[in-house]
Parts: sequence; structure tokens; C-alpha cells
Amino acid sequence: MRLHLLTFLLLGCVIAMTGCTGKRQESKTSEPVTLKPESAHAPGNPAAATSNEGLKFTASPGWIVESPSSSNRQAQYRLSRAEGDPEDAELVIYYFGGQSGTTQANVDRWIGQFTKPDGTPASDTAKVTHKNPNGIPVTIVDVSGLYAGSMMAMQQSGKPKTHYRLLGAIAEAGNGPWFIKLTGPANTVGKWESSFQSFIDSINQSK
Repeated sequence: MRLHLLTFLLLGCVIAMTGCTGKRQESKTSEPVTLKPESAHAPGNPAAATSNEGLKFTASPGWIVESPSSSNRQAQYRLSRAEGDPEDAELVIYYFGGQSGTTQANVDRWIGQFTKPDGTPASDTAKVTHKNPNGIPVTIVDVSGLYAGSMMAMQQSGKPKTHYRLLGAIAEAGNGPWFIKLTGPANTVGKWESSFQSFIDSINQSK
């Protein structure tokens, strides 16, 4: 009888000890874990220093504000089409963190997106002018014709667009070039040309 009682007591102790062990393990795994934030830049590769100077701009009357479709687009507007044109024009202000090539390389790239109706380059009909609004050097490109656009645009549309026009400006601000690109059907771009020029004249340096 005593042997059975002793066995029963020992078995109870074993069960009690197992239960305690299980409770301690559960408590340990449920403790909150604090994660330490790490640097956004890998060691030895610090962020490049940039100036705080940029551009200050205000949309012209009639421009319809849209949400930028990419992080490089600082602002995006839709300009209503002229009568008879198949679509609206688009004006986008780009900034690539100062890493975007020379002004001449970008002028050549924009002009290279157009050809004349006979398929020859539009470079001999393109116009390049210069302004200096509020002390900011600006190069302006005006080119028309068959518009191939960027590779992404070609993938989306599937074919070049006829009777198109580009008014583009490259503003050399303190933190690198900013790109202002108005593209659309030629008549629609012509409708908004004076608005575009007024916008360029109004841009200013911000700090």
C-alpha cells in the first residue's frame, strides 16, 4: 500500500515539473522582440551629398493636376485637347537626383524621339533656344513629327504617334537639372504653348 502511495506521489511530482517547464517555455517565446533599425546605406557607401536648392514652380491656369505615376516625376499635369485632336497633352516635371547626363545629351535624346513624315530625322527642323529666368539657365527644345517616345511608351502604345509635338525645357538648378516635358498632338501643344512659356519664365530657385 505504501509502495503504491509512493509511486503515485512520484508520478504527481513528474507531472507538476513537466507543467512548470511548459509554462516557462511559453512565456519565453511570447516575449516581445525588439528589432534594431539598420542604416539605409551599406557601410562604405554613404548617400551622395546634394544641395537643398531646387525649383519652385506653380501650375498655370487650366492645367489639371494628376498624381505622378513614378517617383522621378515631381509633378504631372493633363492639358485638355484642342478641337479635333484625339487626346489630351501631358506635362511632366522630372528630377533624377542630379544623375541624368549632360544637357546636350538629353536635348539630342528628345529630338531623336521624332522623325519627319518621310522617316528622316527631325533634327534639322527642331529648334533649341535658351532663357535665363530668375538666374536659372534653361534650354528649350521644340520638335514635331512622328513621335516614338521612350521605350516604355512604345511598349504601351505599340506604334509611333503622328502629328505630335514636344516642348521640353531643361532647367539647371543648384541640385542638378530638372526636366519639363510637354508632349501631345501638335495642335493641342500649340494651344498651350504660351502657357508653357509663361510657366518657364516663372520658375525660381528654392532653398
